[in-house]
Amino acid sequence: MKKLFLFALTVVAMTSCDKFGKQSADEVSRERDSLMQIINQKDEELNEIIECVNEVQEGFRRINEAEGRVTIANGDAESVSSRGIIQENMQYIQQAMQQNRELIAQLEERMKASSVNAKALEKTIASLREQLESQNQRIQELEAALAEKDILIAEQGEQIDNLSENVTSLTQENRQKSETVAAQDKDLNTAWYVFGTKAELKEQKILKDGDVLKTGDFNKDYFTQIDIRVMKEIKLYSKSAQLMTTHPQGSYTLEKDKKGEYVLRITDAKKFWSVSKYLVIKVK
Repeated sequence: MKKLFLFALTVVAMTSCDKFGKQSADEVSRERDSLMQIINQKDEELNEIIECVNEVQEGFRRINEAEGRVTIANGDAESVSSRGIIQENMQYIQQAMQQNRELIAQLEERMKASSVNAKALEKTIASLREQLESQNQRIQELEAALAEKDILIAEQGEQIDNLSENVTSLTQENRQKSETVAAQDKDLNTAWYVFGTKAELKEQKILKDGDVLKTGDFNKDYFTQIDIRVMKEIKLYSKSAQLMTTHPQGSYTLEKDKKGEYVLRITDAKKFWSVSKYLVIKVK
């Protein structure tokens, strides 16, 4: 699939080169190498995530086997050997459950930091979380049944309660972290722009005595909020346009369309918005 994807991209690149006659063979080669690097990076991330998923599933399999051994031993719970088998397997189950909790938490963190955008993987991780909770419920029911026969000591029961509390705490902590990261990401990639005539900008106190945004009493609602990762082009619908705020040269172009009206194209978003997250353009 990777080779087919690369071949398709190469064909597109060669077709574009024939059409416009502007891309050299070296440029096509660099684009191909860049695409290969991206594909390899995503493959590595995906392989790590899948490997972690497999570890969790293997953990569930071992826990199920241990549950089976406890159930079998429970049939002869009065013998000393059966008691030892049950306690040993229950301790193993607790450790395996904790390991799966940690692996699932790692999976969730990796998916947040990964460039891989796979809905199927997100559903798989959610399914693993549901399996973990379901298995935790079964273990609690099994321990309750064993407790009636005085097989589990009080300390083991307390450990289970602590582990359940840790799961709840970990879930809440992960949710809070996700919300914090999402809010920070939104703030980092949010900007505002406005364009208008000199009279309009003065009326909104955006332009005052020839200066732009020098005081904080300008009308912020007059601006349009954007995501700088998405917004790369702003049509100004005017044959005269002048940037009033400071934005580095080389990070944008200001060109006319077929109607002779200006269009602002942001070619380097990070550089363009590095000085100010507010963009003011005066038009006529």
